[in-house]
Amino acid sequence: MKLLNKLPKSNPNLHLDLLKNGWTPMKEPKNLLSAILISVPLMIIATIISIGVINIFSSISLSDFGLTPDGISITINLNIILGLVLLLILHELLHLIFIPNFIKSEKTYVGFILAGGFVITEEEISKLRYIFITIAPFMIISIIAPLILSVFGLLTTTLKFLILLNSMASSVDLLNLLLIIKQVPKNATLKSNGPNTYWKNAQMNEKWKDNNSHLI
Repeated sequence: MKLLNKLPKSNPNLHLDLLKNGWTPMKEPKNLLSAILISVPLMIIATIISIGVINIFSSISLSDFGLTPDGISITINLNIILGLVLLLILHELLHLIFIPNFIKSEKTYVGFILAGGFVITEEEISKLRYIFITIAPFMIISIIAPLILSVFGLLTTTLKFLILLNSMASSVDLLNLLLIIKQVPKNATLKSNGPNTYWKNAQMNEKWKDNNSHLI
């Protein structure tokens, strides 16, 4: 695992090697800003889902966040600032810990930029595992956590705010999930080259090798 202070770039030589070995590049947004803009509808949907989960055992209203008919009242204290930092770390940690052998991996990168944090691995990962890595922060923080906290009466207004914020921040993860489900075959393996993702189906790859064996 390596710590970076900026997003790793795509390696053009690796790109050619991946294509040569039967990997197919996914169709993805060209940059992070495009991904964020495209995922805005998913941000709304994810937030609505989390609100619904919170309302199962607790309650949530606009007044919890300072929004009343008389105006807007916003209070920012040290607890909220600390909570935001911890939320960012926890979100990325939940991506990271489900990557196989992430501690020893020389191809797994973690970092924080102005837009937030990131976790990228160039290890080969099965589609099912990749999907789990992608949605783990949303499922654990914004779905499972509020259910558990509500049952024990521990779901405070600050935690509700952080849970909803995580739902919004998970919109790009959910966009990646949809892209994977739509483009990648069931038994395929995924691999990254910087911010770019590739997939290879084992059965299709064997057929590709047979068709190109005369070139070897």
